[in-house]
Amino acid sequence: MNILTLIMIGATLLVLGTISIGVYFIYNDCDEKRAKMKKFLRINLSTFIPVLAAALVMLAPNVVAAATSGATGMTDTGLGYIGAALSTGLACIGAGYGVGVVGSAALGAVSEDPKILGKTMIYVGLAEGVAIYGLIISIMIIGSL
Repeated sequence: MNILTLIMIGATLLVLGTISIGVYFIYNDCDEKRAKMKKFLRINLSTFIPVLAAALVMLAPNVVAAATSGATGMTDTGLGYIGAALSTGLACIGAGYGVGVVGSAALGAVSEDPKILGKTMIYVGLAEGVAIYGLIISIMIIGSL
């Protein structure tokens, strides 16, 4: 194993340990430590996830190149797969957030006037369409590889 792999494994274990300790303190009535732990967990996750994504972007071409038959050097296939995964994943996250916001507003509006149910479903469907567009883009990316 190279040094980058060992660093990533150590960082992953450190973050998972921190998250488990933080969840323990948050849910076990430690009021004086709860605010500090929430802040610490927020900082920990907001720095670890971009570092992990950057490491995956740097390592993915090497892994794909090693898996192919005798190909030496970096290829853009790994970055294509990462781009396809990001387009689908981020589109689904955005669509989920949009459906949550629009759905709760639609539920409140329908509870006041049941006649507008059809109009509110159009907006929920528009929010769901974002996920379909992300899936189409990822299919186009994988098709071009």
